Amino acid sequence: LFLQSTPATSIPTVQVPGQQINLQPPSYTAASQHAEQMKKPGQNFMCLWQSCKKWFQTPSQVFYHAATEHGGKDVYPGQCLWEGCEPFQRQRFSFITHLQDKHCSRDALLAGLKQDEHGQAGNQKPSNK
Repeated sequence: LFLQSTPATSIPTVQVPGQQINLQPPSYTAASQHAEQMKKPGQNFMCLWQSCKKWFQTPSQVFYHAATEHGGKDVYPGQCLWEGCEPFQRQRFSFITHLQDKHCSRDALLAGLKQDEHGQAGNQKPSNK
């Protein structure tokens, strides 16, 4: 057992004048984005938020990702930017409900992927929603 008899002032602090300590470098998010866009085995659901295109294993993972990464209080743009969705102004709470009901159910995610494939294959039929 170690007894802490040293005063708290002997512990080095982060508040050193003239020095800036970055705990999270800004390049952190940029570096991880490319890796996440690669589809891994078992990942059959994609986030279709405006150029996100990240893959997930379950619809609930897509919902959690979209609600926090795109609908978080500091990032939510005030409207849904999901591919093919009309960009109505929505309050965040309303958006979260909309996201879960309209975009992150298993059926909606699978249908969205099929539309995405057709769109890339040569714009066969525009969405009628």
